[in-house]
Amino acid sequence: MRLPLPALLCCSAASLLLLLLRWRRRSGLWRKVRAARQRQERSLVRMEMAVQRFREQHPSVNVVSILKLPLPELTKKLRDGSLPLEHVFYAYVGKALQMATETNCITEYLQESETQVQKMKPVGKLGLLYGVPVSLKDSIDCQGHDSTLGFIRNINKPVAEDSVVVQVLRRQGAIPFVKTNVPQSLVSYDCNNLIFGQTFNPLLYTRSPGGSTGGEGALIGGGGSILGFGTDLGGSLRFPAAFCGICAFKPTGNRLSKKGVVSGIPGQKAVTAAVGPMAKDVESLALSMRALLCEDMFSLDSSVPPIPFNEEVYSSTQPLRIGYYETDFFTMPSPAMRRAIRETKQLLEDAGHTLVPFELMNVDYAFFNFCVKGVFADGGASFLRKFKGELEESSLGMLWLMKSPNWLKNVLSWITKPFMPRFSAVLASMRANTVDQVWSLHCEIEEFSQQFTAQWKKLNLDVMLCPMLGPALGIGYPPKLSVAVSYTMLYNALDFPAGVVPVTMVTDEDEEELKDYQGYFRDWWDRTMAKVRVVPGSLGSKHPHPFPWTSPCPLLLLFVPQAFRGSVGLPVSVQCVALPWQEELCLRFMKEVETLALKNNSFI
Repeated sequence: MRLPLPALLCCSAASLLLLLLRWRRRSGLWRKVRAARQRQERSLVRMEMAVQRFREQHPSVNVVSILKLPLPELTKKLRDGSLPLEHVFYAYVGKALQMATETNCITEYLQESETQVQKMKPVGKLGLLYGVPVSLKDSIDCQGHDSTLGFIRNINKPVAEDSVVVQVLRRQGAIPFVKTNVPQSLVSYDCNNLIFGQTFNPLLYTRSPGGSTGGEGALIGGGGSILGFGTDLGGSLRFPAAFCGICAFKPTGNRLSKKGVVSGIPGQKAVTAAVGPMAKDVESLALSMRALLCEDMFSLDSSVPPIPFNEEVYSSTQPLRIGYYETDFFTMPSPAMRRAIRETKQLLEDAGHTLVPFELMNVDYAFFNFCVKGVFADGGASFLRKFKGELEESSLGMLWLMKSPNWLKNVLSWITKPFMPRFSAVLASMRANTVDQVWSLHCEIEEFSQQFTAQWKKLNLDVMLCPMLGPALGIGYPPKLSVAVSYTMLYNALDFPAGVVPVTMVTDEDEEELKDYQGYFRDWWDRTMAKVRVVPGSLGSKHPHPFPWTSPCPLLLLFVPQAFRGSVGLPVSVQCVALPWQEELCLRFMKEVETLALKNNSFI
């Protein structure tokens, strides 16, 4: 039956109107994006003007010598007045500007930091971080500035007050001076969003800097910040540190305040997020924890237990009993990852420590049923709401899964189980759960944690040496290899403190062994590790252009190798883990690993 002409005309007009409304909405969103990018560019211009003005007034300042100072030595010189505060501040602003230009890591310059520098006077009791410029992840609230999480809706919504962490940093004399880039929603270990674009690894521009604290990783890894702060839900501090060759520390979830820190998935309690520091070395991480674990932190957020930094534990030289494993039998380690564990184990044994094999069990079950199911216990409904009215970043492939009804997830899970068991398990884990099922899940996680701790104590362990994914993956690979978070997310589900220390670099022999890399399951994720990918770049530039369609340079195609291949000389890290609330012991272990690696010249 054919519709009469007036009805057809009405349907056509309605469809056209819907298209026009959609076009208008999208145009409005892109206008906000362009305005945000222009503001980002103006921030960089202000940084350039500030640095130029300082250099004209102080042409003899040796910026290179300032940037070489480790944080403990820098703070000593700032506190005793032997190094002017302004010299340090503008040295880092200049270097940060360079890294922003090269890696696209900075989203905003906090211009009020210049006023803070001018007003600071070395009188009375000086804070432990007096005069230290610090960088902040986009999601950490800083008064008067956006916390976008890569969402367009959050543009031009400056927060009313500093997060507790920022308040304590200021009281300790630190100077927050930039905010750094993140992936859209934070639920990724890459660093790309539609507002500010892709951030690049400062060590090799065709590689990801990691995420979600990727802007911090790139900035600190390139020397543009001496101390930064981010968050970690599944490795978001540890991935950028490992990929960019620096150190990072994820404390027990509630050791540092999360008040005023925006979460990618607010409300979920199955997998514990944490706020933590990133720096070039472990001593800097320890100093930052020492500064934050003070009365100011405990009074500003009464939910944080009043446990000051335990200097005795951190300074101890007693031999340690250390558990270790080379693989989780879920994500096959690269040859360099396996070698990093073996060499570090040998160095620790030679130094007088005892190393005990630890049998890691049920990682696949924990990953699917605790991590994936726990984070998306509502089937991803609350996560999807964040994307309502948004432009979606194309690499967030999981969104179509969440949008699918439960019956379709069940059918697809059943169909794919024989030949794609991990994908089938992901589908099954992303179904919406009842309240009773969520409570049962929380009981399961608690029981798993108790069993893990019992196994730990049965072996009489102090700490654990674990693999860390590396070297840095090619740009675009992290979203395709989401299951590789198994090495890090386990310790968020357990809520154990964990840190990352670089210990070696990829060798030619590691590259040669990659020819035999197949993975444990030989499924889509394992096969993706072996693919070569093409990304757009621009002539006259050492890295792919974040927005190639806006590039004034002719385009070329850059061939990004297999996820791990082509990495000779890139850093490889290990993970150091301790039981909950034993941050000082974990840091002490990290310091030992770092010292031995440096003595062995395995990482320079």
